[in-house]
Amino acid sequence: MSASSRRGACPGLSAPMPTGDGLLVRIMPAEPVPLDAFAGFCEAARRHGNGTIEISARGSLQVRGLTPRSAPLFAAAVAELEIATHEGVLVVAGPLVHDADTLINTDDAAAELRRALAHARLALSPKVSVVVDGGGRLHLEALSADVRLRAVGPAQRPRFCVGLGGDGASAIWLGSIAQNDAVDAVVSLLTVIAGHGPAARAADVLRTEGVGAFHSALASCLASSSAPSRRTPAGMVGLHPIRDGTFAVGVGLAFGHAHADALMDMVRIAAAHGARTVRPAPDRALLLIGVAAPHAADVAEAAEQLGFVARADDPRRRIAACPGAPACASGLIPARALASALMPSLESFMPSGRGISVHISGCLKGCAHPLPATLTLVGTERGCAVVRNGTAQARPDAYVDPTNLGAEISRFAAQADEAVHG
Repeated sequence: MSASSRRGACPGLSAPMPTGDGLLVRIMPAEPVPLDAFAGFCEAARRHGNGTIEISARGSLQVRGLTPRSAPLFAAAVAELEIATHEGVLVVAGPLVHDADTLINTDDAAAELRRALAHARLALSPKVSVVVDGGGRLHLEALSADVRLRAVGPAQRPRFCVGLGGDGASAIWLGSIAQNDAVDAVVSLLTVIAGHGPAARAADVLRTEGVGAFHSALASCLASSSAPSRRTPAGMVGLHPIRDGTFAVGVGLAFGHAHADALMDMVRIAAAHGARTVRPAPDRALLLIGVAAPHAADVAEAAEQLGFVARADDPRRRIAACPGAPACASGLIPARALASALMPSLESFMPSGRGISVHISGCLKGCAHPLPATLTLVGTERGCAVVRNGTAQARPDAYVDPTNLGAEISRFAAQADEAVHG
């Protein structure tokens, strides 16, 4: 039995998940993917699925529209492409290990940790995750995790700060450990969590017992240290210099999805300008790695012409939208289609800054964005719920007929503007 099916975990290659448009598979590449292999992955998604490829908020690849017959064929195609993937406890590593600020090769650290966790066979919740942050510019501060490692200097002898629960800002920091102790330390911390039952999370243990059990688990290797400093939000979209003088061109998938054909076109353009590998990244982005410096801006412009997000100020980056109906069996409104159609009206709900301002959810689960947003639209049996400054589960300010949503959103925007400016 695979790690994925044993844990009831995310819909990996061995355990596709039924949804509204067929079966869905999610994979997390363990390292950058060669361009020809990624093109083959896209072709397999088109041949065996419906051609829709998504990147999740944590940087996983998702393929939609598979069938019971085609899903094994897709898994065989991915295996033939030799794309390194993993299932089991989710370990998220920094997406760009060779930028100038990265202190530790997190791909190597994460690979060693995954092997140790597979051997440990801990009975953990499928939602448990580990973040391994090498300290680079494209950091993982925004991702929540049960256990997080963050590399800190000096560059000649970096260490890992160890945090529990929350994101980089809200985590409980225990202290620091040597790089060589990282794998054993994480396994020990997850063993503490597993000891509280298969549904337990780090936050649950902290809430009921405090940090004592975790400190005891690391007694032999933990050194006292202050919490690491806060960092400005990481922008995955843009041009990122690499130590060898090339660039990683970060592009976003509008509302987290794209068709395989568009992705293959983008890969061909990137290859023509020197790119060697591609890697999905957190915040629904894709890094084209190794682009020759003189051509990096050209690749970004070409990606934008193909419909991808190539500018950090693109308003589509401020909207979180799940697939919605009919792609998701739970969806009651076509969330992504509405996001595209309502763009002119939605921009008025996007104050300056970064982060998600508008969330369009097909149902009350709010999968695409669990946090509050300036405006949240939710599909319900009563119509489209409108929530201001709240989550998908918050009490709605109004219910609107989805067919009149554009006019109603414009009216809400006008009311908000009048309230601000009198």
